[in-house]
Amino acid sequence: MALFFDRQWFEEKLVERGLNQRIMAAAAGMTEAELALVFKDQRELSAEEVGIFADLLGTPAPEIADRAGVSTPTPGQSDLAGRVLALEKKVAALEAEIRRLTAPR
Repeated sequence: MALFFDRQWFEEKLVERGLNQRIMAAAAGMTEAELALVFKDQRELSAEEVGIFADLLGTPAPEIADRAGVSTPTPGQSDLAGRVLALEKKVAALEAEIRRLTAPR
């Protein structure tokens, strides 16, 4: 896993595919300035952007995340807070049902 954004690797991948940073930014719905910050390791990628770059570069998403730096999420990881909240609601509902079933009659 790269500690920092692996600019050279991404640039080589773009050249291999006949693409450039303008196309990469547009594909991800980013401005060229935002992508420039990514390449300077001053902006992190979202899981959605990792997925888009994976498709664009023909590379598995985990490879993109690894090359983008240590804290870059892969698709499916980005909504951890939402998943935890949903699980907490399910646990609360189960606890309420247990209380109802075990209450004296």
